[in-house]
Amino acid sequence: MQHKQVTIIIPNYKTYDLTKICLRLIRKNTDLSKAHIIVVDNNSNDESTKYLKKLTWIEFIHRDGVPNESGPMSHARALDLGLKRAKTPYVAVIHTDTFILHPGWLNYILKLFKDKSVGGVGSWKLEHKNLIKKIGKKIKYIIKKLFKVKINKERFNKEYHYLRSHCAFYRTKYIKLVKSSFSDRNESPGKVLHEKLKKAGYKMIFLESNQLLNYVDHVNHATLAINRMKKKKADKKALKKIMNFYKRKDVIDVIDDDSLDN
Repeated sequence: MQHKQVTIIIPNYKTYDLTKICLRLIRKNTDLSKAHIIVVDNNSNDESTKYLKKLTWIEFIHRDGVPNESGPMSHARALDLGLKRAKTPYVAVIHTDTFILHPGWLNYILKLFKDKSVGGVGSWKLEHKNLIKKIGKKIKYIIKKLFKVKINKERFNKEYHYLRSHCAFYRTKYIKLVKSSFSDRNESPGKVLHEKLKKAGYKMIFLESNQLLNYVDHVNHATLAINRMKKKKADKKALKKIMNFYKRKDVIDVIDDDSLDN
């Protein structure tokens, strides 16, 4: 495995259809001579687990369930299990609702690490947002500021942003140098890791959504929407996006191509 460049870690929890499409798109659009794929199953014990165990081109890791553990923490600790197995210069993390659409995606991101001071590459948000929505967000921020309403700093202030685990790459040795992990301080996955890398002087590159979406798509909140028992408005929106995504020709082709499992 030493000749491989990147270890891609994907946590799974009861998202059989999404997981199958996610992995088949990775198989189709990724040079596996450069990438080692690790899928960590968070004690799903369902058809997604059975599916993952059949795949010979991934490394499957089972993770036992922890009573009362939150979803984000299960996700973060699953990433840490994969991180322990990584022997490559770079580590990448993605969700099962992240979909690789372009065969050049790996080279596009890895070339940014030619600068030795770069510790990580990814994005804060990865979603399709039109101009009206962007303007609406700014107006909302201005109104809240005018009326002195409590503002979510992470949402509105870029200084508080960190590389999110829907698609983020890191230089493995720098993670070790700052003695961090994805579940550091039991915070959101990768949040403290990002802060420590930044504090140590490493560059953390944020790619704009419109750039990264040329290579990778992300159905925001899809994994959460599928598993949440009591559906919220955002869940229904996400489920609708999933159904629309399934109708894409390139996705239909992947769903029909069982050879991508081999």
